[in-house]
Amino acid sequence: MEVHNVSAPFNFSMPPGFGKRPTDMALSVILVIMLLTVMLSLGCTMEFSKIKAHFWKPKGLAIAMVAQYGIMPLTAFVVGKVFQLNNIEALAILICGCSPGGNLSNLFSLAVKGDMNLSIVMTTCSTFCALGLMPLLLYVYSRGIYDGNLKDKVPYGGIMLSLVMVLIPCTIGIILKTKRPQYVSYIMRGGMILTFLLSIAVTVLSVINVGKSIMYVMTPHLLTTSSLMPFTGFLLGYILSALFRLNAQCSRTISMETGFQNVQLCSTILNVTFPPEVIGPLFFFPLLYMIFQLVEGFLFIVIFRCYEKIKPPKDKTKMIYTAASTEEAIPEALGNGTQKGEECSPCTT
Repeated sequence: MEVHNVSAPFNFSMPPGFGKRPTDMALSVILVIMLLTVMLSLGCTMEFSKIKAHFWKPKGLAIAMVAQYGIMPLTAFVVGKVFQLNNIEALAILICGCSPGGNLSNLFSLAVKGDMNLSIVMTTCSTFCALGLMPLLLYVYSRGIYDGNLKDKVPYGGIMLSLVMVLIPCTIGIILKTKRPQYVSYIMRGGMILTFLLSIAVTVLSVINVGKSIMYVMTPHLLTTSSLMPFTGFLLGYILSALFRLNAQCSRTISMETGFQNVQLCSTILNVTFPPEVIGPLFFFPLLYMIFQLVEGFLFIVIFRCYEKIKPPKDKTKMIYTAASTEEAIPEALGNGTQKGEECSPCTT
């Protein structure tokens, strides 16, 4: 089955020298610096003991992986069928759905007071598992959409680079927190300021590089599908976690990790697989997808923060104490130090 780009107007052309201009190079360098800064700062919020706990009791991690590689590819496939997208549009959405979790999920997990140890562990594991699961899922779901072999298009080098850029700065951050805790507050503050400034630079350069070209993909059906995908991931990730009785902190983390995809890998696959004259304006679809991820992620942060403001604080719960002699009180206190059958897993309610 030949893939036709029926959605692209015939006069569409990529911006001259796209991808090789000085502004494109500057954007790539700034994105790398920002990612390393963010991962170093997040590493300072983590602890080896808590990371190890997620591997020894991997209930939260297992549910997170099922959500990432079960919910998102299936959602992408169903959305393409429901909205009757043409082959190239359905394929673009499918590739985004089969991508591993993105690094933005770590920032947004921090913003909703999630479990940062689980967040980094899940990003690392989903990226590592993408080496095998991504080609498998693309092979299974793309049948009938694309006759070519998408397994050969998976950017294994890019996936390994993503792993390195997550693991090395995070490890440095954890070591600093353990060995030099007095510097952590300065690193966190400096990281926040630098990330904010770099975010402004990324926004400006993105507008300069892409210009009006992104308007080509802002059709009603692509706007609808690209907005539904992250929302479905956020919502079903949280519901699945709640069904398996994970605590609210882990549920929020899995929600963010499920909804955010690594759109850089999606863009790479589209770029390698199809020439510009075939894919047309859908080359910019990952950027549109990322915009909706950010907007909906910020919306969930606002909802969570508002909920925190209105919910009754726990410390206002009234308790009545009965006086007891010292001889009775001490053994009783020692006996109640650990509840019978208490669960020590970091993701248990």
